[in-house]
Formats: sequence, C-alpha cells, structure tokens
Amino acid sequence: MKLPFSMLQDFVTTRLSAEEVGDLLTMAGFELEGIDEVNGHPVLDLKVMSNRGDGLSALGLAREILAKSDESQRTELYLRATQRFSDVPFPPALANSNRVTVESDNGIRYVGTVIEDVKNGSSPQWIQDRLEHAGMRPISLLVDLTNYVMLETGQPLHVFDLDKLSGEKVIVRESKEGEKLTTLNEVEHHLSAGLLVIADSEKPVAVAGVMGGLPSEVTADSTRVLLESANFAPRAVRKTRKALGLNTEGSYRHERSTDPDGTLGVARRFVELLRQSSPEAQVSEVVDQYPGKVARSVISVRVDRASKLLGMPIHSSEAKSYLERLGMEVGGHGDPYQVVTPSWRPDLVREEDLIEELGRVHGYDQIPEWLPEGTSNIGGSAGRHLKVDQLQESILRLGYSQVISHSLRDLHPLDTSSERVGPRQPGSPDMAWLRNSLWPSLSDAVRRNEAKDLHIFEVGKVFGRTATRTCEDLSFGVLSVGAIYPLNRQGRPGAQADFYTLKGAVQAALASVGVIVDVIPCSDDAVDPRLHPTRQGQIVIAGALVGLMGQIHPDVANRTDLPAGTVLAEIDLGKALKSEAPLLIKPISRNPAVRRDIALLISKDVPYALVNEAIVRSAGDVLERHWLFDVYTGANLPEGQHSLGIALQLRKHGENFTDEQANQVRETVVAELKTLGGSTR
Repeated sequence: MKLPFSMLQDFVTTRLSAEEVGDLLTMAGFELEGIDEVNGHPVLDLKVMSNRGDGLSALGLAREILAKSDESQRTELYLRATQRFSDVPFPPALANSNRVTVESDNGIRYVGTVIEDVKNGSSPQWIQDRLEHAGMRPISLLVDLTNYVMLETGQPLHVFDLDKLSGEKVIVRESKEGEKLTTLNEVEHHLSAGLLVIADSEKPVAVAGVMGGLPSEVTADSTRVLLESANFAPRAVRKTRKALGLNTEGSYRHERSTDPDGTLGVARRFVELLRQSSPEAQVSEVVDQYPGKVARSVISVRVDRASKLLGMPIHSSEAKSYLERLGMEVGGHGDPYQVVTPSWRPDLVREEDLIEELGRVHGYDQIPEWLPEGTSNIGGSAGRHLKVDQLQESILRLGYSQVISHSLRDLHPLDTSSERVGPRQPGSPDMAWLRNSLWPSLSDAVRRNEAKDLHIFEVGKVFGRTATRTCEDLSFGVLSVGAIYPLNRQGRPGAQADFYTLKGAVQAALASVGVIVDVIPCSDDAVDPRLHPTRQGQIVIAGALVGLMGQIHPDVANRTDLPAGTVLAEIDLGKALKSEAPLLIKPISRNPAVRRDIALLISKDVPYALVNEAIVRSAGDVLERHWLFDVYTGANLPEGQHSLGIALQLRKHGENFTDEQANQVRETVVAELKTLGGSTR
C-alpha cells in the first residue's frame, strides 16, 4: 500500500522522519518496502498483512505510531473517525427507511447519506496531488473524495446518482440467475445466483464492496447523490470479486475487514470535505441500517503469562498502557486484565493475540539474548541409517506410499524358497513364521485396501536360515499396480504401472543414495516362479546380484487376488549399500554442449542394456548424457528389427566442440554399435 507521509502527519504529530516512521512501522509488523519521492514528497510503500485490514489507512497506521512512540514524541491522535468528525452538521440517522433495505446476511451495516445541491467539478489540487502520490488517478470531486477518505480511514465509499436509481432507493441483496450489470470499467457481467450486489427497485446497480455500475455513475451533471458507507462480510466480497474477475482498492479493504462502527463517522468526513469545495451541498437524509451488529470481544490477558511466552519481562502498568494506546478498553488489575477489543480489530479473538500485541508494542528487539543452557544429544541419522532415510525420502517423492507391517506372519505364495524361521511356540497360525520377503506384506496391503491403483514400498527386516546360521537382513520392497497418474481431463486413464515404470523408480531411488544398479534378464536356471517367466530381471551392481524384480506370475496373482499387471521388486540393502559409488565432484564446464542423434536399426533380440554399454564405452569422457527418445516398429523395416532414436549430449571442459569432432564421436559410437549387429538408417 502506498500512502503519502503527509497524510500520516494529519493524524499524529511526531518528530520522526519518514524513514524513521518506516522503521517504526516495520518493527510493528507493517514492513516498509520502500520510500518513493514524488515531487519532493515522501510516499511510504508498506506491506500490510491480510489479517490487518485496519492498517490500510492513515488512521490505522497513526494508531501504530502512537502506540510505538515514546511519550516525548507522541502528542495527538484522532483515535476514532466519529470523534474527529462529530462536529459536522448531520440530520439524525434513521434506522428504518425505504431508502435503504438490507436483505442479505452478508450486509453487516449500510449507511446511506442523501446529499443534494452538489456541484461535481474538479477536486481541490491538494487532494489531487495526494491521490497521485498514492498512485490513484483524479477523476472528479465526488469520486476523488471517496478515494481520499478511503486512504484516510480505510473505509471504501461509493456515490450513486440518486436520479438514476429506480425508486430512488438501494437494496443490499444476492444476485439472481440471469441478471446483468455493466460496471464502471464498461464490462458487462452476466451474474450467477448468490453474488452480493446493490440493486435499485428494478435491477443491480453495483457489485457490493467491489465496483459501481455504469448506469448509476455520477457525472458533471449530478446534483443529487446517495453516498454509500457500508460494511460487508469479507467472504462474500471475496467470492463475488473472484467470480467476476474484478480487483479494486475497495474490494482489497473489504476482504481484509473494515470497521463497522466507523461507517457513520466516515460519511461525516466525506461531507466535511465536500462542503469545502461545494458549500451549497446539503445532507437531506441519513439512513443507518445495522442488522448484523458485531459484538465486541472481551478477552482476559495475564501479564505474567505474556512475559513467559514472550521471553521478556513486561510490567503490568506497561501492558495496560500498550493496550490502551491501541484503542482497547482495559479493566481489572492485571491478574488478569479484562480487555474489550476495538471494532476495527476483528483479528483479536484470544489471549495469545493480545500477548502478540504486547510484544509488538514493547518491541521484539527488547527480547534479551542468551546462550542456550543444558545438554543435548547429537540427533539425526548417520552412516547406513542415513542412507536408508534418504532412500525412503526419494521414493516417497516419486509418488510411492510407505507401508509398515509386522515381521511375524503366516505362509504366503510370494514367500521365497529359502528355509523359514519362526518362534518355537507361535501364538497363532497367522504369526507362526518370520517373513523371508516383503512381498507378502505388500500384497496384503493391496488386498486390504481393495485398491486398483496403488504404489507402495516397505523397508524392513527379512529372515532366513543357511546351513550354519540364521540370517537377518534389511530389505527394500516395492509393489506397483494400476494407473500411475489419475484420470485426465477427458476421463481417460493415465499410464499403467509395468516392468519399466518400476525399474525407473527403483533405479532413481537408489541413485539418490549413490547406488547405480542395472537390471538384466534372468537366465533359465534363475527364473523365480513367483514372477512371470519372461517379465522378470535380476538387479545387479557391478555384476553382483542384490535383488529381483518383475511382473507377478498369473497363477500367483490368482492365488493372492492381485491384478495380473502387478509388478514387484525387492533389494537386499545390506549388499546394495555396501556398493555405493564414491562421491565424485567435478567443475561445471563453461563450454556449451552439442547434440548428435543416431537412428539405429537393430534386432529386437538385442537387449537395450548392451546398446547402452556400447555407447558409454565408445563415446568416452566427452559423453555427458544420452537417452532413448524414439522406438519405431512400423512398416518398411526388416522383420524382427526396430529403429531406436538415441540422442548423445557431448561436452568438453575448457574448449568447444567443433562439428568435425562431434561427428567423429558419433561415428565412433556407430562403429561400436555395428558390433551388435546394428546399422544406421
């Protein structure tokens, strides 16, 4: 919010400069984002939090200056607009009148003031200057005064041309389906039901709290006007503003709350300024409808508890003074104080809120500093435990959910063939054996949840027996079934989990802890009967077997009530984490990378793992990365072959690649791929 410093000086007299006031407001919770000099006048640019609508005005910020300033700097503040402008001649406000009707529960208070004999010319130059300093465009006397008083008090105002209102009345109500309204920005809106509007006896004439309507706009010919000073429910204004795509200075303040008890005083201030430029103007009628009267909260606050929570001593008399400076009524003797909150602070609802106010005014910079006392143990994981934590975090980020199951269970079709271990006297058949695989527990989770789309993992101990001893190993199990992504906008399912999606997840999770694994086809004598015979692979690190993955065998799927497309993986973490690669650090090259593509025609019987190894082996250190971006199996290809599109990203350190050098690397790779029976297209 931009506010001319001179407007603050209208409400509070202080010897502080604009920079010092900015620092003071920052310590009070209104962060100074900058000070602009406009024609030699300082303009404060302040960040106001969403729960502090009272700070969106010169009056509200002046209260903060008063509360934070010491006695020698503080002289005078107009605490309430009604006090400041009570001397403005006004007829008695009518509580009931046909001129104003509030039919919506979202209309908390509506003050309508009828002013006649108005001359709507240009506003005084000093008002135009201040509006321009605040980033607003002067328009006319009536419009400029609504904006200026809003900057002063935080209360948005609107002026209707009374002669353009059907029935010369306004109604606060919800819109009806099919109604239309052209707003002041000349945009026609088709209103849906339930939006908060101001209507005359026939149609909507304004969007309540947001923007007026073009048909009731005041012009140079307007002489009879109805001034609106109203308080609307913030949620209703926000809903209406978002539905219509409008955003105004008025809606910004209404959404953050305005002072319902100040609406009448703000109308007086408008009339006071209007008569300075149009002395003939007369107030003929004032209607004050207040159906949603807001009760002021009474909160108990204990000063000793405030001192404990804030970590600094606050004397009882200081606490009372701070709260009174902020416009609160304080009763009692401090054990506790009974505090009546002001109508402009709806954010104060509990004792902790008042303690925060005491801390703001007393000064958070007054909290004493001291070193922590006592002893503490070194926390966090280390070594292999840290790697396991990082592995779990990594696969969680990939979209998998963690399962924690019991180590004791019954026999299951997904158990391994190793010898089982169990307690001598099991409590029940369901807990007669220690698990030798995590797959049974994961499959039980799928069955219990009756889920079609489920992606889960578990890290836990598995047990077995060798000829000489009982083994206890840490295992990492993963199960994935169903759609990886939810339905798209057309209601079509996303990609389904399969062998390759699981392979990518396992490799990515282990790579996050520095472990690089490969998956190779199982030899005939190593095929696991739990998995599909042609859709399984061994997980290896540098040739050493550490795990197994694949699609569930159809027979096992039937016996376990799992979907036929279920894929599983299990890794011995004891072996895998011993093989973590050393951490290698190298500088980032300042030289650009170049890309070369290869269209490789090769037999479908050649595993891509062999193609991958050939590329890495032949390209050397200049290969930064490579990837498969296309697989073509259509017409015009020899039988039993497919075309692979492979991209090579090459980069040197300290010098640029020439086209000739990049082409040479590509040719070297192509030559190596030919040893696998491949050729370029």
